[in-house]
Amino acid sequence: MSRVRLEHVWKTYPGNVVAVKDVSFGCEDGEFLSILGPSGGGKSSTLRMIVGLEEITKGDIWFDEELVNKLSPHERNVALAFETYALYPRLNVYENIAFPLRARGQSKSEVDKTVNSIAEALDLTDILKKDPSALSDGHRQRVSLARALVRRPNVSLLDEPISHMDERVRAVVRARIRRIHDELKSTTIYVTHNQAEAIAVCDRLVILHQAELQQIGTVDEVWNEPANRFVASFVGEPPMNFISGKLESPQHVSILTKGGKEDFEFRGEVDPNYVGSDGISIGVRPQQIKLSRSKGQEASIAGSVKIAEFQGDNAVLTVKLENLDNSEIKVVVPAGRMGGEGETVWLEFSPEIIHLFDGDIPIIQRKRG
Repeated sequence: MSRVRLEHVWKTYPGNVVAVKDVSFGCEDGEFLSILGPSGGGKSSTLRMIVGLEEITKGDIWFDEELVNKLSPHERNVALAFETYALYPRLNVYENIAFPLRARGQSKSEVDKTVNSIAEALDLTDILKKDPSALSDGHRQRVSLARALVRRPNVSLLDEPISHMDERVRAVVRARIRRIHDELKSTTIYVTHNQAEAIAVCDRLVILHQAELQQIGTVDEVWNEPANRFVASFVGEPPMNFISGKLESPQHVSILTKGGKEDFEFRGEVDPNYVGSDGISIGVRPQQIKLSRSKGQEASIAGSVKIAEFQGDNAVLTVKLENLDNSEIKVVVPAGRMGGEGETVWLEFSPEIIHLFDGDIPIIQRKRG
């Protein structure tokens, strides 16, 4: 059993620089947890405290029912793969991967079987006899990852472990990381600023920003029920659009256009005290907007296509709305419906896709299920 729990953890560096502020969350036994956030948000400091490379300023970290604040990394039985490789330059790839196994006293045959198994899983078989100096950055990172995973630790801690690989290789390797995790039934905490990676492999997301925990939940929960405006804008590519609006009733919000007011119905409950407020932000995800070339029966707002970006099966349109703010928003459409630059289009927001924010705070409460 390998459960990790952080309770009100802080990390303050000299000069009163707060890197992690009162963070609490848990990673369950066998779970794949991704810690996601922009650079400088506290991700790596959190990971280094879990592994024991950074002293905790305040708070507690538990592995199962054992308090590990004072334990060394070795005593915690964790494996760590960094963005930087930290390979032994005088050992070839095989010996780098084998090093932690030999240190544990495994027999030559056991070492050989285990090293070849992890090398095959991460496509390293052809370079096992090479020295680290002869490898590309991407290969070095894979060797570092193999050395971490080969130990079968209680907890694997991966800090930007595939950032130096090209996009095609990254997609393959992250899938193999998840497969190895499932086969070993291990507990994995994966740190990255790349949301595509985090979402592709995780069971749940932990989102950190400016040293603080923003939200923890499944991808579905974070996508559909963002805890605040930062999460709503950070998770999703392109990010969520925000348009100024006014709450007309507990079920309707309006956008003021040059031709008058356009009302949109939304699903969920809102505190009636917000009715009449014109400081509301309407959030809509680019992938969920319906685009038409003519105005239909449903509520819609007109705009003109400013930029059309082809992206394979889809296209991302930048549309300038005909509201009073002349807002520009992103819309994702099938490539065959790109629309030409300057073309007038109408955008529909169905009730279930509308999010409302008062400043940073979401104000719609929706029932799940």
